[in-house]
Amino acid sequence: MMKGLKKWRLFSLLTVMTVFLSACGEDYISTLRPAGAVGKEQLNLLLLTSIIMFAVVIVVSVIYLVAFFKFRRSKTGENHMPKQVEGSHTLEVIWTVIPIILLLIITVPTLNSTFKFGDVAAMDEVDENGNKTALTVNVTAKLYWWEFEYPEQGIITAQELVVPTGEKVYFNLIATDVKHSFWIPAVGGKMDTNVDGINKFYLEFGKESKDLNEGEGVFYGKCAELCGPSHALMDFKVKALERPAFDTWVASMQATEGNTASSESANVGEATFANSCLGCHAVSAVAGPGMGPNLATFGDRNRLAGFMDHTVEATTDWIMDPEFYKPGNTMTGKYNVTEEEAKAISEYLMTLTIEK
Repeated sequence: MMKGLKKWRLFSLLTVMTVFLSACGEDYISTLRPAGAVGKEQLNLLLLTSIIMFAVVIVVSVIYLVAFFKFRRSKTGENHMPKQVEGSHTLEVIWTVIPIILLLIITVPTLNSTFKFGDVAAMDEVDENGNKTALTVNVTAKLYWWEFEYPEQGIITAQELVVPTGEKVYFNLIATDVKHSFWIPAVGGKMDTNVDGINKFYLEFGKESKDLNEGEGVFYGKCAELCGPSHALMDFKVKALERPAFDTWVASMQATEGNTASSESANVGEATFANSCLGCHAVSAVAGPGMGPNLATFGDRNRLAGFMDHTVEATTDWIMDPEFYKPGNTMTGKYNVTEEEAKAISEYLMTLTIEK
């Protein structure tokens, strides 16, 4: 009876795992369905090593089973002594040479890819006018959000990274508080962001994101290093555009220069934002880094705080009690507004758009 129950428990566990793992193949977040050259090459390395390890397991299992069934005491008798192979030069050569060959098959392409992905020399190349030829994004990880600065374009955004397709995009990675890790699962492997040094690498985005994730049109990015109580909520979104559309986005971002909120505005939300929020949050993409996320394109986002619904109601709830939704975030306790004022701020934030 107990054995039967244990079997059903195992079956139930496998069923639950199947349900959860069935969602791991979506284009916007799956490492097994890469959307760029880096991700594809890393997947090929994964498949190569998995095939080799699987082959080793099969060979060892077959040898074990053959020995188990062929040399059973009930079959060979009590006094049977198998042929002794201790000191066999042939066997020693076989089980020494074959592992070396397998390790070389794994090591050579892995090292080649490691040095290839670590080559960021093109990040500093310039044209005849002294302008950098490659797109570089400075990524700053903070508790618990992401800032993306485009130094050559003179713009900055938060929580949503926008990149062109079909070319290498280089990243300077750093953190301001604790160690985080920058990871876009569908595009390439993760890279740590440290507080005491800059890590550099590049990714390639091979497809537009506009048709992904039920119309949201984004890839998912995540923090892949345990960094605090809200680590699991430290998501960001990635919009991959064709180069002309990306250039249009850059121009629209640059056009927000000088935008600000006025405390004298007749709009209650804008006036309240100017009095309570403007010290930390800019509404111009050309304003430079701030204490809090840049909100110049808040109305164009797909998610609030990286994971909440992008609605006036959710934004109001966030403003009233950010600690409830993201424990340990640095916005907690910064603002003292009524619920009506918070709703007015939320409605104002929805008007901050460059796409509509």
